[in-house]
Amino acid sequence: MSTYLATADRLLTSTVPGARGTWPRACAWLLRLELEAALDRFWARVRPEIGAVRAQRPKLLMLPAYAGEEIARRAGYLWWALSRAGHHHRYELGLTIGELLRLRAELVVVAERLQDAAVAGPR
Repeated sequence: MSTYLATADRLLTSTVPGARGTWPRACAWLLRLELEAALDRFWARVRPEIGAVRAQRPKLLMLPAYAGEEIARRAGYLWWALSRAGHHHRYELGLTIGELLRLRAELVVVAERLQDAAVAGPR
């Protein structure tokens, strides 16, 4: 388990002093960092030149060609949802613990599928 995921789990399962009110956004950012790390591991293995790009958007846009539509769709949704949750919107409520747990579970599935994806080249 990575440090990002372990820290997010700590925020989800215990009271962290000084994190009252900010822990849902912090947790969302940690989960997004874990997703980005999983994408980086995938690209390092499959196409290092794509993995060398710092921005995440191009990596997500290239994902269907190398990992398949389903994984790309799920990863794209996760990145969008976690990015949105990480930003403060005065007119919206933050994510609940249930929503964060669901996103965490989806993240684990996507990361595992990225790890298992065997790719010979663009599809």
